[in-house]
Amino acid sequence: MSQQQISLPAKLINGGIAGIVGVTCVFPIDLAKTRLQNQRGGQQMYKNMMDCLVKTVRSEGYFGMYRGAAVNLTLVTPEKAIKLAANDFFRHHLSKHGKGLTVFKEMLAGCGAGMCQVIITTPMEMLKIQLQDAGRLAAQQRAPAGVQPKLSGTSAMFSRPYTAGRTLPVQTVSATRIAQELLHTQGLRGLYRGLGATLMRDVPFSVVYFPLFAHLNRLGQSSLSENSPFYWSFVSGCLAGCTAAVAVNPCDVVKTRLQSLNKGANEESYRGVMDCISKILRKEGPSAFLKGAGCRALIIAPLFGIAQVMYFMGVGEFILDCTPFSLYSS
Repeated sequence: MSQQQISLPAKLINGGIAGIVGVTCVFPIDLAKTRLQNQRGGQQMYKNMMDCLVKTVRSEGYFGMYRGAAVNLTLVTPEKAIKLAANDFFRHHLSKHGKGLTVFKEMLAGCGAGMCQVIITTPMEMLKIQLQDAGRLAAQQRAPAGVQPKLSGTSAMFSRPYTAGRTLPVQTVSATRIAQELLHTQGLRGLYRGLGATLMRDVPFSVVYFPLFAHLNRLGQSSLSENSPFYWSFVSGCLAGCTAAVAVNPCDVVKTRLQSLNKGANEESYRGVMDCISKILRKEGPSAFLKGAGCRALIIAPLFGIAQVMYFMGVGEFILDCTPFSLYSS
């Protein structure tokens, strides 16, 4: 069964389950990515992903690696569901009389999917980044005695210290309180801070990922009427996801910096996308745009590989058939 023949509710279920499974497996790597991207040239607390994870476990415990996971698990279901379903929707309407799509139309469908998903992605990333980066800021506070992190454009709730000393555990602010504070002080605009940078990342990602996956997956088909094998769909999803993730990593670095409300000692604030790009280039060099690229590839590859497996196995259809919601799948 092709993805175009799957009902919309089944597509949403497939995308949602894939997102939950993927996030549960790779969230510690996502936390390392955020912290690596946020550290500046003069504040190199972590050498690489493994160093970051080891130091996180030592200072914050095992569950410190899952800071912000609740936000992701809550919102990743609609995010991945919208992304995958929107791509199929646009592909279906761009095809004429059941004929195959040109590469340009495949890229156009991916572009539409990326633009749709940012409705959920932007506030999700905004809240998640604050929680993920809290431990890095707390460790930075403790290291040089007497040096307090520089905070810019934040309220009193955000500027309070996460720890009072070396022996106290890192305190966190919940995503609910952050969201309430942003809505109270800045309105809905506060939750959508970094929307432009998120579009810069997610639209090109979808433009690269979906056509690349379609072509890689097609190589595994013995005939046009048959689906590719299970393992081929998984590998195709991993390869396409990894390639697209690395390609747009510079945009992800910019997005992470712009969405970080709290700043550590001597860390600058940015007025917008272009200001952020120019300051990173001038003070950290072009290589700074590749920070966290390896982590991002390790996150996205299994995430989209799993998503394609959900489609292949028909998990969404099975769940609909076993519940009263099967009425809506017709």
